[in-house]
Amino acid sequence: MTQLAQLAKVLRSKNSGPFELTMDVLFDNEESYYKVKRSGVISKDTICRIYQIKEEQIHHLVFFDQALGFKVTISRDVSSGTVGDRDVYGAQQHAPLMTLDIGEEGG
Repeated sequence: MTQLAQLAKVLRSKNSGPFELTMDVLFDNEESYYKVKRSGVISKDTICRIYQIKEEQIHHLVFFDQALGFKVTISRDVSSGTVGDRDVYGAQQHAPLMTLDIGEEGG
């Protein structure tokens, strides 16, 4: 199986204000981008499963063909910088996306 991290050029996360996290996934070629987009793996169901959240906590899940990428914005469990926050910048939250299986190599 091919994992998302093998296809994407950029996989990153960051705060989108104190109450949201945004994950950006960018590709450096159309073949990889469209393989991921057409796979159907990137869905609200998948995001809910890997981040253990409810669908209403997903604020955006958008593919941008012109940029060869997609963006996911979700609610943070706790606001940035408060007690219990383990990633004040939201910079480590893309990890669950990295190992998503997209499909067979070359498929």
